[in-house]
Amino acid sequence: MRIALFFPLFLLLSGLACASPHPTAKTAGPTILVFGDSLSAAFGIPRESGWVQLLARRLEAAKSPYRVVNASVSGETSAGGRTRLPELLRAHRPAILVLALGANDGLRGLPPAETARNLAAMIRLARQQGAAVLLVGMRMPPNYGGAYTRKFQALFADVARSSQVRLVPFLLEGMAGKRERFQADGLHPDARAQPVLLDNVWRELAPMLKARSGKKP
Repeated sequence: MRIALFFPLFLLLSGLACASPHPTAKTAGPTILVFGDSLSAAFGIPRESGWVQLLARRLEAAKSPYRVVNASVSGETSAGGRTRLPELLRAHRPAILVLALGANDGLRGLPPAETARNLAAMIRLARQQGAAVLLVGMRMPPNYGGAYTRKFQALFADVARSSQVRLVPFLLEGMAGKRERFQADGLHPDARAQPVLLDNVWRELAPMLKARSGKKP
């Protein structure tokens, strides 16, 4: 993916472009809480075009009872998410937590072990509240160094395995080489790319919905 030169700009943008949690209009039924950063907060595109809102529409079209709450905030780190999550769990009582944090940790060069601890703590907290968890992985570009990028990528699989939760290996899978599907900053996928992100998440989320409902969502 040709994004390495744009990561310093992304770090600045992700710190500035904060989005407040915004639930969908649907208010009944069990809740899917999406808890991520700018990639899930529809940064730079109409919110209704983002993959999270597309998920809500897919569920509605399938007459699924699930509603979607998007609590993603641009610039969020795993440490910030760990602080913010308890209140969101109390407020929304989700049946499923889609945990899509960690990218900003990598951009800041934070130790992967620290990110792993925060993610594992959030998974434990969600489970204590009765939620199933889907962990969404991220990768860093090669200019962060081979050792760091390998450790960063591996942390998501390690946490998923040790916590026994499902994993989306890479939210941006399938976007490599598709520069035209990114915004001008070269980092954030544009509206046309959002269905790809949704499909990446859906492959792991759909079996969870089926298992919890006993039928295809």
